[in-house]
Amino acid sequence: MRAAWYEKQGQAREVFVVGEMPDPRPGAGEVRIRIAASGINPGDIKKRQDAFGYGMPYPRVIPHSDGAGQVDEVGDGVSSEWIGRRVWCYGAQSYRPFGTAAEFTVVPLDHVAALPENVSPDQGACLGIPGITAHRAVHVAGDVTGRTVLVQGAAGAVGMCAVHLARHAGARVIGTVRSSSEEPAARTAGAHEVILNDATLPARVKAIVPAGIDHIVEVAFGANIDADVEILKMGGSIGTYATDNASPKIPFWLMVFKNIRAFFLGSDDFPKEAKVQAARDLTAALAAGWAGFEIGERIPLSEIALAHELAEHPVRPGRVVVTV
Repeated sequence: MRAAWYEKQGQAREVFVVGEMPDPRPGAGEVRIRIAASGINPGDIKKRQDAFGYGMPYPRVIPHSDGAGQVDEVGDGVSSEWIGRRVWCYGAQSYRPFGTAAEFTVVPLDHVAALPENVSPDQGACLGIPGITAHRAVHVAGDVTGRTVLVQGAAGAVGMCAVHLARHAGARVIGTVRSSSEEPAARTAGAHEVILNDATLPARVKAIVPAGIDHIVEVAFGANIDADVEILKMGGSIGTYATDNASPKIPFWLMVFKNIRAFFLGSDDFPKEAKVQAARDLTAALAAGWAGFEIGERIPLSEIALAHELAEHPVRPGRVVVTV
């Protein structure tokens, strides 16, 4: 098969190799997917750069955990009815060496979901990490039906998913954005109100919801924790999946006095049942007509270094997809 890989970490153009590898074969409980589109996430870039200091986990890595295509082979214990189905997958390169930046990938069956006929492989390739992270961030503290959820960074990939999923679950959703240019994306995702995240954020939120916020989906924990705690009601909660500061200070006593619950969310290690439920809900949202993501770039596998550079330094809005 044609594949892209790296055997050392560093800048995209310095480490990526595109070449031929043996076709993978599915083991028991696995399916093989002929990949049509492979999604790039920030985590894929950080792994390639060794941003977390873990080094090379395997001698050779085919990157990207998310992808979409068609099942063409199944392993023992998997129904042959899966063969030929359009699917999207997640976790292909989570604790595994070979992801979706190749003509074929092999994943456990519980890492696969049907791709609705009205949804393109490009959209399916963008779902996994942001969609499952968003689902967990929305639901980790419990049912949000009838509650008020604030999504920080509502125009980002995870943020847009969180807005849509929270609204679909029956929450009142407030989205924050960094500039007015991001407001349309947050509103399209389903936010009831959209406000700028600046020094006036607490006052604006209190004007909209005097009783306070029930739950916050947080993309920049370090930068926003003071404002978050100020606007949360007694017993409120935060589900955070990223931070601008690796060692942030927190307003400890105020969090104690308000009985704030904070959940720190790493998508590779969510409970299996949470991932499966997230995949079901995301697929249902797409089938019901959710537009999903704007696709900014479609780059062929042969130019994967360019694709990573565009994901790191975008020249236009939208997600970067590698076509295979």
